[in-house]
Amino acid sequence: MASIFGFRSRDPARDRQTDLQRFDRLAKLFDQIAAEIEAEKAGLESRYRSTATNAAFLVEAMENGSASSSKGSDVSAMTNAILNCERRIAELARQKGVMKELRHSLDAIVDADRVGSEAGQAISAG
Repeated sequence: MASIFGFRSRDPARDRQTDLQRFDRLAKLFDQIAAEIEAEKAGLESRYRSTATNAAFLVEAMENGSASSSKGSDVSAMTNAILNCERRIAELARQKGVMKELRHSLDAIVDADRVGSEAGQAISAG
């Protein structure tokens, strides 16, 4: 596209295509990170349930006298593991929310760009 004084600018359609490719890569990255977060969260939730179940059985066994009271340190370790899981699961939920917000913002940018591009095309065609 030629201009006054020999300055050349790129075709707006080419710029739009470049932007869309960049936004697509970013969207895929957000989706990949969200999937990683979800996979970690699912694994933690599974371990959390298992540890909580084991701790409950151990406490019950200690109360019934079928396990020695020296197992109290095991219960304490399991309690700490459960608390750590809860903290990490909460952090992952926060991160998942951030990824969702970022993805939504990116979609809004692409939609606004699309509307602006269509309006620009209508004006230049008119």
